[in-house]
Amino acid sequence: MESKSNKPLVVTVRSKDRGGLVADISKVIAGAKGNILDVGQHSDVETGIFGCRIEVEPDINRPKLISKMKLMEEGDKSIQWNLYEPGEIPKIVIACSTTQHCLIDLLSRIAIGELECEVVGVVSDRIDCDETAGRFNIPFTYIPVGDNRESQEERFAEFLNTSNGDLVVLARYMRILPSTVCEDWSGKMINIHHSFLPAFVGANPYRRAHERGVKLIGATAHYVTAELDAGPIIVQEVEGVSHRDSLDDLVRRGADIERRTLSEAVRLHLEHRVMVFGNRTCIFD
Repeated sequence: MESKSNKPLVVTVRSKDRGGLVADISKVIAGAKGNILDVGQHSDVETGIFGCRIEVEPDINRPKLISKMKLMEEGDKSIQWNLYEPGEIPKIVIACSTTQHCLIDLLSRIAIGELECEVVGVVSDRIDCDETAGRFNIPFTYIPVGDNRESQEERFAEFLNTSNGDLVVLARYMRILPSTVCEDWSGKMINIHHSFLPAFVGANPYRRAHERGVKLIGATAHYVTAELDAGPIIVQEVEGVSHRDSLDDLVRRGADIERRTLSEAVRLHLEHRVMVFGNRTCIFD
């Protein structure tokens, strides 16, 4: 029977590192009549964890593959594995505030098919984003801060939990999230920070970079944790600047870096190319 898609099936495996693990996984795939197209793997010395991402031709015997992977899991309780079918369309939620360049960039890339996902909602603490979401026919939810920050955080958390999203993207959403939200969406929430972390954590990084007279500015896309701007880093980019650049120049040039950095991080996540080891990531590019 011909597959409905020519795209590869993706298998990810994560477990305690041990000898013969790659051979065992390869035997499982071969036993399901699968042909491996690409393999990325990493043994992390600090954590003792092994991880891999394997692309397989889509005509593999899926029931047999699943059965054999379950048997392997029963024999080694440390194994965690996932199977991603070709053509699966992840659902994402985008949160933003007043600054919309990352929001517009993501929606544009998704609209032209550069990022393969469905945006199920845009949420913001600013009403300004309503018009942008409407231009792309995306549902918009406005959750203003008002006088009660705790109430706003609860409504934001409730919105995410009922959104049916697989990934939350903080596209310059300028709010510090409560630890419960960070924990609930661990490994499934990406933030863009407008500096080359760990430099200039927190607010106004361009102003502080300009005052410091830096010769490089950058942006960092990372998974969100309860510690501010300290989660596992997915993508970073930098660009040289000089004494001739004003603060406005840094903000303008930095916005381009932010767009590229965030969209690349989202792509890597959607393609299951990111694996977290402690507070670091391995990118299977």
